[in-house]
Order: sequence, then structure tokens, then C-alpha cells
Amino acid sequence: MVCCSLGLEWKARPGVLISASTAQGAKSSSSNIKVGSFHFPFSLVSRFLAQVIVSGACKDIGKAAIAAISKARGMEVAGAIDTIRVGEDVGEVAGLEALEVPVSNNLVTVLGSLSQSRPTGVVVDFSEASEVLENVRQATAFGMRSVVAVPGVDLDVVSQLITFCEKASMGCVIAPTLSIGAILLQEAAIAASFHYSHVDIVESLQSAKNVYPSSEALRVAKSMTGMGRVYNDSDFSKEHPARGELVDDGIRIHSMVSPGFISSLAVSLSGPGEVFSLRHDITDVKALMPGLLVAIRRVIRLQSLVYGLEKIL
Repeated sequence: MVCCSLGLEWKARPGVLISASTAQGAKSSSSNIKVGSFHFPFSLVSRFLAQVIVSGACKDIGKAAIAAISKARGMEVAGAIDTIRVGEDVGEVAGLEALEVPVSNNLVTVLGSLSQSRPTGVVVDFSEASEVLENVRQATAFGMRSVVAVPGVDLDVVSQLITFCEKASMGCVIAPTLSIGAILLQEAAIAASFHYSHVDIVESLQSAKNVYPSSEALRVAKSMTGMGRVYNDSDFSKEHPARGELVDDGIRIHSMVSPGFISSLAVSLSGPGEVFSLRHDITDVKALMPGLLVAIRRVIRLQSLVYGLEKIL
């Protein structure tokens, strides 16, 4: 299904074009939508739009998501959850025009306010790892799919949700990263790792975290392990911290933290007389939005849980 904000057009199925000639008032209940030779109220056709609730809407990534979803074809912001700025219009919170969607601090209330007859509801979760299990269960109970982009979700929680979503036949995407660039770096590192004997991962972070290495660096490291190869086999010593954190199969991770850094991850693979370097930088949270929109569109068609954005790209 495709829609445009001006000169609205939807393609509900091959050969059927749904269009609206109204511009400014295209989403008003008085607008008529033409399907072939028939006209329908916009309120009826709007049911085809993906209704998206954003949890963690007042975080930087949440505000970027509100902006991206409100401008994307085939979806609209239907709810916003956070513990701050409650009652404010989430469009204005995100630096946009008012969307007439207030920030709420209660996910269940917002879920209950949306019609369950809309089959394309999605909850985007940017909350906290400790809240993910209950949030997905609540969303599923109200007939809505979930896209989870929360760092550090415990694998035991993932396992529970896999079973839960399979029993409910409801889609869910848990994405350790929404960055398509980061996924491409990971895939390239896996392919290159078969050809080099030494691997070092260096990450740059803007702000201190509670755990080092970061989940992003560990994710890339783990993707290159378990394949019967051992890297840096001449140096397994843990006596020199400057050599970095030693993780599985001899891979070392070096974490640098400074407010002047941009978020960056680099993988250096080397052999005799050669160094192969991969690097990915993120300068703005907007870089994650293409991956988020892909996840929202894909999860609607899923009937089980998918772990990792790379599996649906």
C-alpha cells in the first residue's frame, strides 16, 4: 500500500488505484476517496494506514521517529508514550506542527483507545530493556505488532518473546541496531574474517555507558566467532589492558569515550603485509530512521518474532 500527502494515492492491490484530489484537507473526515468509479470517505480508507505508537517518544531517537513516521507513506503516528512532557502534543515535542497526539505515560491506556479493528497497528519501543517483555505482551494482547529498538535486551527475554509471539501468531522485530550501515559493516566483516588472521575492533563513543565494550561492538565481534577460526593467536595475554578487551576467539575490542567523538565503529583485519579496514560513523540519529521504517513495514506481515534487522532487509 502506497500513499502520498498531496494528490493522495493508494494502491490497495494490483490494478486498483485509490486516489483523493483534496490537498490540505486530505485527511479530514469530509474528504472523499475514489476507488475506480466509487467514492468512499477518507475515514474508511485511513484504516489501511499503519497506526504507530512510539514508546520513548521524547528521547532523541523517539523524536526523530515521530518526524520520520509522520512523513512516511502508508503510516501515521497514533500514540506517544513517555514519562516526561506528558500531555504535550508529540508533534510539537518533535519540532513539527501539532499532530493532535498527546504524550501519555500509560501504554495500556493508549492501546485501549485505538480501535482493534485496525489490523496494521505497530508499537515502536525505545523504552528500557526492563520494560520490553511487558510492553510486547501488552501490545500483542491488543492485536498490535512490535518493533523493539532497545539496547541490552536480555536473551532470556528474547527467548520468552519468541515463544509468546509464535503462540499468538503475531509479528515482532527486535533490532539490536536500526542502522543499515552498521549491518553492512557487520556482513562485510564476516566475509573478510575468513581471509585474515588478526582482528581488532575500535569503537568511539560520545558518552560514558555502564558497560564496556558496548553492545554494538560485541554484536560485531560475536558475528565473527564460532566459525572454527582463532584470531590474534600469538597474543592471548590479559595482562596488558592497553591491548583491549579480549573476547571470544581472540578478537580484541578497544573502547574510547569522549564528548568530542562521533559514534564510530571500526574493524581492522590484517595479515602479512596487508590491513583491511572497515569503518562506520553515525553523526545523527536520523541515520537510524530508514531501518526503522523498514522494520515497521515488514513486521505487519510477520507472524512470529525476528531478531535482527538484517533478517528482514
